[in-house]
Amino acid sequence: METDIDFSQLKIPNHVGIIVDGNGRWAKERGLTRMQGHDAGFENLKSLAKHMLKRGVKVASFYVFSTENFKRSAEEVGHLMDIFVTLYKRNLRDFMENNIKVIFSGRDEPLPKKVMAARDELVEQTKNNTGGIVNFCLNYGGRAEIVDAVKKLAADGVDIANLTEEQFGKYLYQDLPDVDFMIRTSGELRLSNFMLWQNSYAEFYFPETKFPDFHEADFDRAIVEYTKRDRRFGMIKNA
Repeated sequence: METDIDFSQLKIPNHVGIIVDGNGRWAKERGLTRMQGHDAGFENLKSLAKHMLKRGVKVASFYVFSTENFKRSAEEVGHLMDIFVTLYKRNLRDFMENNIKVIFSGRDEPLPKKVMAARDELVEQTKNNTGGIVNFCLNYGGRAEIVDAVKKLAADGVDIANLTEEQFGKYLYQDLPDVDFMIRTSGELRLSNFMLWQNSYAEFYFPETKFPDFHEADFDRAIVEYTKRDRRFGMIKNA
């Protein structure tokens, strides 16, 4: 979907994080099942990710499944796991044709083996692509990531007394730049344990639109809003 926005005049964030939210409520409003809502959400995710990279975003991180989401019903969790496998297997060619590198952030356990196998194959096949990065945050938690980083630091015998923020960042699940623009769809005003370290100086945007309806034009409008923000990073600027 094209818009009449002049993107040459806008600031494009380097790293955009999106909390994929509202699939279930979107489905309920239409008399559909939660599973159908997730199906619609993931169909939208594929096209939105490509659009974001084409607009100049270098890294797009999608919060698709948290560590806490395993507490949902077995039916819903199982359906989501099947979606992940289908997404990764069926869209490998699409990621390759669009030169997209795919990575993942999150813990292995208790992901099913079929999910990890499909995930690892996608990472391996796309590792040399250079057209932008899509980071799926799967079985992910921001606190868990920090805890796991500390454990890796301890295992490597790192001198904690001289530890820097830059060094610590390299022990996170992925060595990525900080998030510039964090979007949570569906109007909820929470981070929900998403990239706590990386979102330290991010600009936040909370559209009411539920994720299955958050399309290319909605993202373009979000970039217009981002351009209006004055990112100070703790500094005082003269009026």
